[in-house]
Amino acid sequence: MVINPSFPAKTVPDFVAYAHANPGKINMASAGNGTLVHLAAELFKIMTGVDFALVQYRGANPWTDIISGQVQGYFPVIPVSLEYIKTGKVRGLAVTGATRSEVLPHVPTMAEFVPGYEASTWYGVGAPKGTSTEIIEKLNREINAVVDEPNMKARLAGLGLQPMSLTSTEFGKFIADEIEKWAKVIKAANIKPE
Repeated sequence: MVINPSFPAKTVPDFVAYAHANPGKINMASAGNGTLVHLAAELFKIMTGVDFALVQYRGANPWTDIISGQVQGYFPVIPVSLEYIKTGKVRGLAVTGATRSEVLPHVPTMAEFVPGYEASTWYGVGAPKGTSTEIIEKLNREINAVVDEPNMKARLAGLGLQPMSLTSTEFGKFIADEIEKWAKVIKAANIKPE
């Protein structure tokens, strides 16, 4: 979660207090309906009870509006926001992953202020239905071997990414858990396809 540096909040609790005192007066950028950026903001609204307007950007870059103060905040992914935070163009209030980021160790996790909050972008590799177990397991071993290489771990960490080496069964459960979690947010926020 990043905000324009001129915004009066210095911490997540400050932001929540300001939002409660000024309902509907905060504009938060969103990368489009149903994106993780959108859902992360909706989850924050649900878990904190704050009210702010989500300004949907479709293929447009919200950074100009955030830096200029037209939009007060955003829930971007770390690799995209890293340079803006480091140069002070935006203030990082919290990372939304389960742990602090190695590239932004001074930025707390959202869960430090909003217990149970977690919203992470993740990438994985899938195979068509009916792919043999042997091929799936071989792909899983080879992909995990690459992800676990020290040089690869260092390159990913430098981007603010934290690799997870999972078995295919663990990854299947992870996907099912993510579907269940975000389906609840979509329903609670009454998000409809466009």
